[in-house]
Amino acid sequence: MKGIMRNVAACLFCCLPMAAVAQAQATTNDSAKAVHPAVKPVVPKVKKPKPINKEFSMGLRLNTDGWGIYAHRGVSKSEMKESELFYNVRYWELELDEKKNPKEIKRNSDLSNFNDTKPRAFIYGKKNNFYTLKLGYGFRKMIAGKPDPGTVSIHWFYSGGLSLGMLKPYYIDLYDGSSIKYTDSTKEEFLNRNDIIGSSGFSKGIGEIKFVPGAHIKTGLHFDFAASKKTVLAIEFGFDAEVYTKAVPIMADQKDVPFFANVFGSIQFGRRW
Repeated sequence: MKGIMRNVAACLFCCLPMAAVAQAQATTNDSAKAVHPAVKPVVPKVKKPKPINKEFSMGLRLNTDGWGIYAHRGVSKSEMKESELFYNVRYWELELDEKKNPKEIKRNSDLSNFNDTKPRAFIYGKKNNFYTLKLGYGFRKMIAGKPDPGTVSIHWFYSGGLSLGMLKPYYIDLYDGSSIKYTDSTKEEFLNRNDIIGSSGFSKGIGEIKFVPGAHIKTGLHFDFAASKKTVLAIEFGFDAEVYTKAVPIMADQKDVPFFANVFGSIQFGRRW
């Protein structure tokens, strides 16, 4: 019995130093943790791409009664999802057109090399050149297609606004060296085809431009072929109607009217940001 007790006492005596060492290490580790707390990894924030919600474009328009050039400045409607923003746009439009009467036909003078003057082409019976400057506000809404680069989307657009008509007298040169425009007093000379050498040129009559205010509306389909979200490439087909405060005299042998209507096609290109 005494031998067993001696063995137990010997084991306890050996274990005490080991327990003391373990306690010291634990205390050291706790102190180290208190001095150097664990550092959480920093997750970098991913910067979202800037939304595309503005566009600027220009285009060329061919009408059944003339031609025109135009510029668009558009802004996306804010309630749309980011991926579809530029497919639903409100825009301002500035357009410059020239109106032509269907009866306008260019002719060549019968006075060949009269008085050493080479005959020039002219439009018989044309009283005025008529140009229009339009300022409009409109909307364009996607009705078919997917909002993905490289795909075709179809949009319906409509706009309206003010028009400023500009009448510039059309001058012709006669065989006697004079230049005349259409008036009640020059009507017979102006329409005497045998006395005409040709048109006096675009610059003649610029200082006599008269302005005619009016309004216009427009609607049609817009086909977007852009290969990326940051470009504009489209064609349009539509209908345009204009009305002015007085009848517009263009041709001598045609009735003067204050309104115009046409069908048009256009090509449009630009960028988005």
